[in-house]
Amino acid sequence: MRLPVVCSLVVHAALVAALRADDWPQWMGPGRDNVWREEGIVATFPEGGPKVLWRVPIAGGYAGPAVAAGRVFVTDYVTDADVKVANFERKTSTGTERVLCLDEATGKVLWKHEYPVTYTIAYPAGPRCTPTVDGDRVYTLGAEGDLFCFDVASGRVVWSRDLKKDYATKAALWGWASHPLVDGDRLVCVVGTDVAHAAAFDKETGKERWRTGKAPEQGYVPPTIIEAAGVRQLVLAKPDAVYAVEPATGKMLWETAYNADNGSIIMSPVHIGDHLFIGGYQEKNLLLKLRGDAPGVDVVWRNKAKHGLSAVNVQPFAADGVLYGFHEKGDLRAVAIPSGEILWKSPGPLGERPQGSGTAFMVRHRDRCFLFAETGDLVIAKLAPTGYEEVARAHLLEPTNVAFGRPVVWCAPAYANRSIVVRNDAEIVRVSLAD
Repeated sequence: MRLPVVCSLVVHAALVAALRADDWPQWMGPGRDNVWREEGIVATFPEGGPKVLWRVPIAGGYAGPAVAAGRVFVTDYVTDADVKVANFERKTSTGTERVLCLDEATGKVLWKHEYPVTYTIAYPAGPRCTPTVDGDRVYTLGAEGDLFCFDVASGRVVWSRDLKKDYATKAALWGWASHPLVDGDRLVCVVGTDVAHAAAFDKETGKERWRTGKAPEQGYVPPTIIEAAGVRQLVLAKPDAVYAVEPATGKMLWETAYNADNGSIIMSPVHIGDHLFIGGYQEKNLLLKLRGDAPGVDVVWRNKAKHGLSAVNVQPFAADGVLYGFHEKGDLRAVAIPSGEILWKSPGPLGERPQGSGTAFMVRHRDRCFLFAETGDLVIAKLAPTGYEEVARAHLLEPTNVAFGRPVVWCAPAYANRSIVVRNDAEIVRVSLAD
């Protein structure tokens, strides 16, 4: 029997309402794994591209947005200085870092917090770290180590810390870029060098709970929680080592050497079965075997020529024993683990443009990936052990910065409530990806 039109619409509305909708409250999403689990998402783009829901002016920065509780949180840097080119040299500039809270539906600014800052870093366009939303609190970390806890609704500062002052250090070459991690009642941060490499703070008060390690420079690796040998392990990395501690106490569980050129250890280690992989500039790669009887690791291979990948801006992911990611030269690779064999290389969504540190941020959705490329294009593609297949492409933003002589936009998007939210150095945009 054919349903009346009104009844059909009611049934359709009920089905749509039942579809899963998710926020994106932190770097790499709710599971901190770059997996988008919502339903009702486009399989391809409509003619003319996906619908733009709003565009709002913004200042400079690489920090991705976080989306939670009907709000979008993002940070930027307002300055009159030229901040577009400084790949490996520190540049000093003065300006204002801002924390912005926008209405998710309209883009309207609900509140903002501003504070003066002097940049002493390379790539000085703005903050790097995605805000972290946890319940009624949002945590932000600026490029020069200004750590804040805000009330989500009002923007009131609950507590703050100056990591440079508290840990007697200076910013790394490319600034603080390790996205803080909420674990239970603690906020875990990479903090410094000689005094401590990482610390955990009471997330309600900002009081230090523990500190651990020392480092020649902070590095840029976000804290990561894994489970191995039946134990939760907080994995951290610095320019001279990869190590793990007890999340509750900071007590060392294991450590192994790593040698990062330019202090550039950037990606979070990827947990693949009973292995852990990390890689960085100049073909530096490391595959560890996690012990099963007690916390510890054994080196499977280190700096193995023509194996693995050296990740720079893009966090790799693993599926079915294969690691997918962008190599430092800009090619997209599939790598078998544990052998390290490169199954294939491809320009991926970047095409034939100059590709040093080529960047396209990857998020998995079911059997495909959404890749936001440095060209400002959003690409739907399929990645498999057999190769790369592009399905659809739409242009969302103009590249507003430069790197290695080419225009780029380097920002990890948020995928929330069937939309993508992403920014460059001039605007932040929300675009519908609802089917």
